[in-house]
Amino acid sequence: MVRPDQKLLLGVLATMAVRSAQSVAVWGQCGGQGWTGDTVCDAGSYCAYSNPYYSQCLPGTAVSTMTTPTTSAVSSATPTGLRGLHTLAKAHGRYFGTATDQLWSMNDNAYLALTGNPSEFGANTPGNQLKWDATESSRNVFTFTYGDYEVSWAKNHGQIIRGHTFAWYSQLPSWVSGGGFNSATLISILQNHIATVAGRYKGQLYCWDVVNEAFNEDGTMRSNVYLTTIGPSYVAIALRAARAADPNAKLYINDYNVEWIGAKSDGLYALAKSLVAQGVPLDGIGFQAHLVVNSFSRTFQANFERFAALGLDVAYTELDIRMNLPATDALLASQAENYSYVVKACLAVSRCVGITTWDTSDDHSWIPGVFPGQGAALLFDANKKPKPAYYAVADALAAATVKGNWSG
Repeated sequence: MVRPDQKLLLGVLATMAVRSAQSVAVWGQCGGQGWTGDTVCDAGSYCAYSNPYYSQCLPGTAVSTMTTPTTSAVSSATPTGLRGLHTLAKAHGRYFGTATDQLWSMNDNAYLALTGNPSEFGANTPGNQLKWDATESSRNVFTFTYGDYEVSWAKNHGQIIRGHTFAWYSQLPSWVSGGGFNSATLISILQNHIATVAGRYKGQLYCWDVVNEAFNEDGTMRSNVYLTTIGPSYVAIALRAARAADPNAKLYINDYNVEWIGAKSDGLYALAKSLVAQGVPLDGIGFQAHLVVNSFSRTFQANFERFAALGLDVAYTELDIRMNLPATDALLASQAENYSYVVKACLAVSRCVGITTWDTSDDHSWIPGVFPGQGAALLFDANKKPKPAYYAVADALAAATVKGNWSG
C-alpha cells in the first residue's frame, strides 16, 4: 500500500522528471533581486513571491497574480526584512545552513520558501532521511527514495549538503542494535552500510557526520552496540569506510555539550588527537550546540582553538538555544545575546567553517517534543518571522573582519 505522503512525493518526483530546459523545477528559485535564471515554472507549479530577494516554484496554481515589489516597497521593507545570513557568512569564509526534512513539510509553503532561500541558508542537513533507520531498516535492503529527494531538494536550491549520520546509537534498527553479532560481523555490517549510503551520494555532499554522540558527560565513551561489540576502534573503522566510499567529502565526529572546555570535550579532544596521530581520516569536529539560554560555559573559542590546532575544521552542526516557555521579551533578548556570542566564537577561529541551525522555525523544532515546557529555540518564530536572535546573528556576521577556510 502506498501512503499519502509517498503518493505526494512520487508526484513531485514525476514533475521534476519532466522538467524542460526552459523552466524551473518545483521548489527551485524563479525570481528575486539579482536573479538571472529562468522565471517560468514547470507545469503544475507557479512562481511564488517570498521576499524581495527570493521567489520559488511551488506546486499548484497561484491564487492571484504575483508581482515583483517596486523599488520603494523593497526599500521600506529592508529595516525589518531578511538580511541574508549565508551571504553574510560567505563573505567571511563561512557557510550558514539549516537542518530540514522538506518531505514532511510540503504543505508549509512559507517554510519551504524560507529554508530554500540560498541567501539565508547555503547549507542543508537532511534531518532524518539519511539515518540508518531510514536507509537500511532491514539488513542489506536499502531505501533511498526519501534521501534522494532531500539531497536533490538542497542541490536544486544551490545548497551544499551535510550528510547525517552513520555510527549512532539512536534511530538504529533493532536488527543492528539487538542482532547479537560478533565483532567481525558487525564490522562488516557497519562498513557495508557506510559503503552503500556514502557511495550512493559520492561526490555530491560537502561532508558526513560519520560518528555521532560517542561520549558520556564524564568524557568516557558512550556504551552502544559498536563499543561493546567492536571496541573503541569502531570510530576509526567507520571513518576509514567513509573515506573509501566518498573520498572528497569532509569527515566529522559530531557531539553535544562539547562546545565548552570540560570533561566531555576533553574526552572528545583526546580521541581526536589519537586519531590524527594514527593517520585516521578525520577532517572536522561537529559541535551540535543544543544550548539553553544563559546556561553554558563561555569557553567556546579556547575549546575550538585546541581542536583547530590538530589541523581539524570545527563547525556548529545543530545549533538551537531553547528557553522555558512562554517566551518573554527578556528571554528573547538574552537568547539574542547568546546567539551573538556563539557566532562570534566561531568567527574568532579561522578553522570554524560554518554554522547550521537544527531546523529553521520554532514550529518545526524538535525541542518541545523532547523537553516539555521549553522551546522558542530558533531564529524564526512559528509564523516564519525573524526574531531578535536572527538580527543578533546577522549583526555578528556583518561585523566579522576575519576570513575562514570554507569556500563554496
